[in-house]
Amino acid sequence: MAKSIWTRITEAVSALTKGESLAQVFEQLKTPPERSVAFTIAVIGLGAKMAKADGLVTRDEVAAFRQVFFIPKRDEEQAARVFNLARQDVAGFEVYANTIARMFEDNPKVLEDLIEGLFSIAMADGHYHPKEHDFVHEVSQKFNIGEARFRSLRTRFVPDAPPDAYDVLGVTPNTPMKDIRKAWRQRIRETHPDQMIARGLPEEAITLATKHMIAVTKAWEEISNKADTQ
Repeated sequence: MAKSIWTRITEAVSALTKGESLAQVFEQLKTPPERSVAFTIAVIGLGAKMAKADGLVTRDEVAAFRQVFFIPKRDEEQAARVFNLARQDVAGFEVYANTIARMFEDNPKVLEDLIEGLFSIAMADGHYHPKEHDFVHEVSQKFNIGEARFRSLRTRFVPDAPPDAYDVLGVTPNTPMKDIRKAWRQRIRETHPDQMIARGLPEEAITLATKHMIAVTKAWEEISNKADTQ
């Protein structure tokens, strides 16, 4: 009987608490389909460390990870155990971030997916704490994600200000409409579940695509409607 992804993740994270380094564990997860396990560990490991960033560890972790992953009822206990194991790991978040950056350096879009996951987890309690912002921002820098792209990712998830439609699509008001249309179509393609799975995301994380799709579609509608009225 095939092991569930949560069983495989638990085994990998358990190895961390028994003395194996993050690099050693990730070395065993370099190739598909094991990359999906590595992606999940990366989100959970960084999310577990971010949970302490605002000084409060009161949120329901399983509910938070449901913002990113589909967790069947039967796997809830296993998922919570994974979070607790990750929290026990002595490695700092810098070790996680640097190791993950090296692992996915051939596919930087995965690193953006991971940042989106962290934003979702940060917003699971309805509040985006400044220290959570500092945490995600520093991780994004270790991933070599530029400031403009970081703002674009952030505006999709953090409702502290109306999202700028141009930022969401990674364009400017001066960008020609034909190029804005290209950017919109590219973002939609990147969000397709088949594309995300091909990048190494587990099927359980495809719920993240829904938020991405909604934000991108709203941004395009806002810009195109504005253009029609001019």
